[in-house]
Amino acid sequence: MKVEEPPDQGHMTSWCCRFDPPETSWCYSVFRLTPAVSLHPSRLPGNPNWCWTDVAQIHPEAFRSDSMPTRMVLICFLSLVMLMSILGNLLVMVAVCKDRQLRKIKTNYFIVSLAFADLLVSVLVMPFGAIELVHQHWIYGETFCLVRTSLDVLLTTASILNLCCIALDRYYAICCQPLVYRNKMTPMRVALMIGGCWVIPTFISFLPIMQGWNSIGIDHVIEERRHSEGSNSTSCVFMVNKPYALTCSVVAFYIPLVLMVLAYQRIYVTARAHALQISMLQRAGGAGGSSPGPSGVAAGSSSDSADHQRNHRMRTETKAAKTLCIIMGCFCLCWAPFFITNVVDPFIDYTVPDKLWAACLWLGYINSMLNPILYAFLNKSFRRAFLIILCCGRSRYRRPSILGPRAPRTATQITSSTHVLRACWGCHGDVNIPES
Repeated sequence: MKVEEPPDQGHMTSWCCRFDPPETSWCYSVFRLTPAVSLHPSRLPGNPNWCWTDVAQIHPEAFRSDSMPTRMVLICFLSLVMLMSILGNLLVMVAVCKDRQLRKIKTNYFIVSLAFADLLVSVLVMPFGAIELVHQHWIYGETFCLVRTSLDVLLTTASILNLCCIALDRYYAICCQPLVYRNKMTPMRVALMIGGCWVIPTFISFLPIMQGWNSIGIDHVIEERRHSEGSNSTSCVFMVNKPYALTCSVVAFYIPLVLMVLAYQRIYVTARAHALQISMLQRAGGAGGSSPGPSGVAAGSSSDSADHQRNHRMRTETKAAKTLCIIMGCFCLCWAPFFITNVVDPFIDYTVPDKLWAACLWLGYINSMLNPILYAFLNKSFRRAFLIILCCGRSRYRRPSILGPRAPRTATQITSSTHVLRACWGCHGDVNIPES
């Protein structure tokens, strides 16, 4: 922001802010004009400037000494969130598309759907929210405001429902027998679940928002809020009445949250039982005097080989459960503040501060950035696939071949959706190479 001195105009008594472009709230330069016109802090009719009779009256967002550093920090932070979300979710989708082993795992189809929803959030929702947050002004019109808000509700709800489906898939894979899991999670059922993750949100996003059901009974409050910053300034205001707040929050957050908590509680109980079985098998193996070989399989014993296979499956499934529990914990920390505020605000006469709303909303958006990060750090199969992509397919990061010089090992599934379906030497089909 720079200060300009216009040519000789006599006694200068008024400070004005020139906007660039005029229809935005970005103060390009500040200069003095005469005669003095006092209009604080609304826009002059027919004039692209804001004017004040005293420097002290200048709008704080236009002429405050710390506004530019704060604005730059905010822009850098929001840009980082959007960039990491876009790159991370693209990486997840490309990894599943390029890695044949990842494509065999049913859970990964939910993960791709989740990454696609988060990618759309970061491309179609975050940029417009960031522009409005930085400029404190909505410049795209009322119709696009409704479209942007509908996309926001649709895509974030789809992301949450995909996380719920992943939890249910993990429940059937870990807490049920492998044959039961295969019968329940058929390709058709997986497709129907993914379709439901995208169809259900439309009934709480585009349909009610475009019809105005969310604003029934509170239109006067919305109009007051929309023009609270001045007679000609507008913002993309999305306020909801009590019925819509309760319905939307229950469908988009609280029901999925309850299902995920129940699923992971059962997974936790099963994981503890698996750990106990592992301990008992190890003690029994030690008492029997069997000596495991380098690959962890008791040499020359088919029963010990079966025990090792069961041990490996239990360890792998327990680790997968912990990984997805961490993902769910991040989801709760990110979205719980927003949905609690969303339910409480209509019952306290919409007195929640705008800054608190913005903080809660962007905390939820950050969840779209965290999911691919969690996969990269906590899932070994995804981490290997990411390294292959980022390092241009270097052979050092590829899975070792079971036909290589090393002794073959019992094949077990090792990704977050793993379960033992059969034991064989060097076979492919529905199984992956075990990870050490």
